[in-house]
Amino acid sequence: MAFNIDVGIEDLGPYQVHSRREILALLRGIGERNRLVRMIFNGGSEAVLTSILKIDEAADSVIIDCAPDQLQNQRIVESGNISFETILERIRILFFVTRIENCLYENGPAFRIALPASLIRLQRREYYRVFTPRCTIDIPHDAGQGMKSVTLSVQNVSAGGMAIVDEKKILDDTTGRIYENCKIVLPTGPAITATLEVRNSQEITLANGKAVRRLGCLFIDLPNPMLAAVQRYITKLERDQNAKTTGMA
Repeated sequence: MAFNIDVGIEDLGPYQVHSRREILALLRGIGERNRLVRMIFNGGSEAVLTSILKIDEAADSVIIDCAPDQLQNQRIVESGNISFETILERIRILFFVTRIENCLYENGPAFRIALPASLIRLQRREYYRVFTPRCTIDIPHDAGQGMKSVTLSVQNVSAGGMAIVDEKKILDDTTGRIYENCKIVLPTGPAITATLEVRNSQEITLANGKAVRRLGCLFIDLPNPMLAAVQRYITKLERDQNAKTTGMA
């Protein structure tokens, strides 16, 4: 089995964690900090946002929240390979399981998975992603009657690329599709012009039950001044998030 996630690294060996104690600590941290976890299933074509509800150390299992849609929950249970991804203290955490089952938690429906035998910790700067409030991107695309530009929200950004939310599913999401002259509108500073390559596409159900399409995109030959602007923006978001965490905002 493999991840239903574009990790961007061929050799994951150096980033694997096998220590049960460390795995428990990381998962417990994700749950205690109420971090949202992206659960990818159905061959990588669908995803939902979930959270860790409880770590059952005695039973070597983890209880997670289920999706708001029952048919989607059924597809999750029937999936043979479910991947998970989140961010904890600037570290990208990934793991997967081969089986998931229904259960009850505090008299409500939930899922139970086995405690992962290993997980991936990616702490390298280029793989660290930050969520981007109030950040949009204008993407020129062929609308069938000439080129038009569509404005979409940016979900997260890293030095290597970004995730875009296409709510109306307008763009061609074919893997390898290139979009040129994209204008990334940051809340601070001038707009950034970039070329993006679609690396993956997923249907994601948000916590409110709304289904949207998420495109994972890679920067192609981003000029150094543009890359520096992205990195400055990431640094600012980090400072703002740290200030909120410490109560200084």
